[in-house]
Amino acid sequence: MYSCTVLHFVSKPCSPSHSRLLAIDSLQVNLAPDFKEKYFKQILDHFNYNSLGNGTYDQRYLITDQYWKKGNGPIFFYTGNEGDIWEFARNTGFITELAAVQGALVIFAEHRYYGKSLPFGKDSFNIPEVGLLTVEQALADYAVVITELKKELGAQKCPVIVFGGSYGGMLSVYMRIRYPNIVTGALAASAPILSTAGLTDSRQFFQDVTADFEKFKPACRDAVQGAFQKLNTLAQQKDYRRIQSAFSLCKTPSTPKDIHQLIGLLRNAFTMMAMLDYPYSTHFMGSMPAFPVKVLDLSLASAFILCRPTGIVYNSTGQLTCYDLYSLYVECADPTGCGLGFDSYAWDYQACTEIEMCYESNNVTDMFPPMTFTEQQREQYCSKRWGVVPRPGWLKTQYWGDDLSTASNIIFSNGDLDPWADGGIRKSLSPSLIAINIPEGAHHLDLRESNPNDPESVIVARKKESEIISQWVKAAMESSS
Repeated sequence: MYSCTVLHFVSKPCSPSHSRLLAIDSLQVNLAPDFKEKYFKQILDHFNYNSLGNGTYDQRYLITDQYWKKGNGPIFFYTGNEGDIWEFARNTGFITELAAVQGALVIFAEHRYYGKSLPFGKDSFNIPEVGLLTVEQALADYAVVITELKKELGAQKCPVIVFGGSYGGMLSVYMRIRYPNIVTGALAASAPILSTAGLTDSRQFFQDVTADFEKFKPACRDAVQGAFQKLNTLAQQKDYRRIQSAFSLCKTPSTPKDIHQLIGLLRNAFTMMAMLDYPYSTHFMGSMPAFPVKVLDLSLASAFILCRPTGIVYNSTGQLTCYDLYSLYVECADPTGCGLGFDSYAWDYQACTEIEMCYESNNVTDMFPPMTFTEQQREQYCSKRWGVVPRPGWLKTQYWGDDLSTASNIIFSNGDLDPWADGGIRKSLSPSLIAINIPEGAHHLDLRESNPNDPESVIVARKKESEIISQWVKAAMESSS
């Protein structure tokens, strides 16, 4: 049904207006109106009693007791990840749906240094203030919030199930491992706990991005490779004006650095489309049409194939008249992208310390131009940017890596369309360490609210997750009675 044909490079510029037809209204509804936004006086440094005079900061969280069987129902706690907590509350409707069935209290907690939970305000990303941004501190935040709110709400006997997607899913795994006395079980969706601990092939991620496009049309790989080769040829010829015209860039590129930035921006666009290849339009991490990977394949007789990702990812509203290479995409310690604004600073710092993201494209196992990011390059960048030296292997040491056999009550869900999936747990490790694979699922699709366009595989996955969580809650209630 869809074709992936290489089209002429400069027959028509990569006009931002191409994306206007793709700004489709999302089918989802706003899931957040019943949440109350609150702030918790959180300890700045959980692990040094002399540090900062035992100061505190205001940690934001969202809470709803709309469905809670007060004092008896479970607590569903979302371990917030690298962004504004409202963004995740609005795009994680499965938790609310499950709460309605199981009578749960729902809490979404914001991660320190993200959103409005900035420990030092506008100075949070200064050195050394940024040094309190660690996985350990974030987990301790969540442990304290859970413990204190349970007291405040008279919910001491209510079992807690943690939920998270992507990095948030990693945190859910770590919460169950680190604080099993507080957390009864965890649903970790699209949680790349292996790849971010340096335990997978550095080529795997962009290989899997490529595979997503090949699944719809095998010719896509050669088409995209050929298009990048044409771009490279023009760059070698220093035909920068032609490149600017083709991509509707705000400024004419003039150096190899500018071309490197353009390639990074394009590769990031393909990555976002693969991750968010949902069966309906969404407004999560930007706006996406339904099945963006397929939308890329739509044949536009006068457009260059590499133009489509820029319009779909960076200009879904159609309001941009040109593309600014350095404001739309920022190169950082995460080759898959750090985003923009303060949140991007926070994730860049984490990718320079505990989270290992040494992924590369090589134009052999994937369809993208060679772009390396070795441990040495990471160390050089992080030392210059943040004054820190990464510690490869530290995440594995702290949170067990692939040696999870003594853990329990964790669901690892992954979608076959998600390029992060193979960086996580794909096979069940024990009767209580359960892998659920979703053939038609993109990045933590199972955590999203139910939708008429959901594939059968995600409906089945949510049903199984619901049953398992119900069993965990029942067992915890019986053991405490």
